[in-house]
Amino acid sequence: MELRTPVCSVRSYRPEDAVSLARNGDNRKVWLNLRDRFPHPFGVADGARYIADVLARPQETSFAIAVGEEAVGGISLRLGTDIERVTAELGYWIGEPYWGRGLASAAVEAVTPYGFEAFGLRRIFAIPFVENVASCRVLEKAGYVREGLMRASAIKDGEIRDQYLYARISGDAGGAARSARGARV
Repeated sequence: MELRTPVCSVRSYRPEDAVSLARNGDNRKVWLNLRDRFPHPFGVADGARYIADVLARPQETSFAIAVGEEAVGGISLRLGTDIERVTAELGYWIGEPYWGRGLASAAVEAVTPYGFEAFGLRRIFAIPFVENVASCRVLEKAGYVREGLMRASAIKDGEIRDQYLYARISGDAGGAARSARGARV
């Protein structure tokens, strides 16, 4: 799979991406905004294990964010099950040298419609830490609506942290038709 944007591509992982994933992912600032299953430190062996796991899955839901041939980050859809089977959680990261270049925004804007179409989803959501202002802005630019504050909902690096709940519903006009007072359900 490959989705091209003006600033990056979102594509299937390749075994050779392990080196660039380690180069961009082995950063405490990146790790602080991700789930604990993303290890720190993050080495080439971690990248190789992750890529092998992704490539062995029956459905491709995790992708490299690439600039040229280099994987500089990742983006994934974690598909819901049972009564939440029409939803997916969106997660993404970018290596620090690439922050502020619009890569995360472009990747989210590309993967969101792909997720709705490829997996028949009705809702895609993300739960960034409240302090991660840049990630919240990425989601808002991609038409996600902040639906709530999840107080004391996570622990990271030994600290209890709040998270926001953002979501986009299939068929929304990028969230533009919503009022500033809230989301339709």
